[in-house]
Amino acid sequence: MLKGITLKLYPNKIQQDQLALMFGNDRFVWNQMLSMMNERYANNKKLPFLGKYKLDYLLKPLKQEHSFLKKSDSTSFQVVNASLNQAWKNFFNDKTGRVRKPKFHSRKYLRQSYTGKSTIKVVGKRYLKIPKLGYVKSSKTTCLKDCKIKRYTLSLEATGKYHLSLQVEAPKLKEFPKTGKAV
Repeated sequence: MLKGITLKLYPNKIQQDQLALMFGNDRFVWNQMLSMMNERYANNKKLPFLGKYKLDYLLKPLKQEHSFLKKSDSTSFQVVNASLNQAWKNFFNDKTGRVRKPKFHSRKYLRQSYTGKSTIKVVGKRYLKIPKLGYVKSSKTTCLKDCKIKRYTLSLEATGKYHLSLQVEAPKLKEFPKTGKAV
């Protein structure tokens, strides 16, 4: 059974700088891929749009061209490509005319975030090991016992607080035996 859990994070100054870089890198990849897809669509509207696997294939040359992208979690770029692919699918499959083409992301958003698929490990009672960040102090980790983390989203709120939203696969809860009595 999938469920969501949100934790507060307390990164140190170095980790906050790394998170700002990762937020910017995700935005950069979105904008680069969207620019390429817009140009391709403008040149020939009859060409099929690129799927997420073809977009993932384009990440390697993009990383070689821009070396600062190597400092981010690569699974977050795959999630960005999947989101962009879904946005284009929604644009093409919309019959009502309400869905517009995907837009470029600005750095002036109040809420910045990135989503990844890598493994996060619970290290101690209040510490998590996150890829490319290391050990980060969190609010609580006892709720993650017996859970497998599928996907995570790190976000910075407008108030300056960091949150980690986890999608976890939790074991099913045991049902109580039926007694046939009314409460």
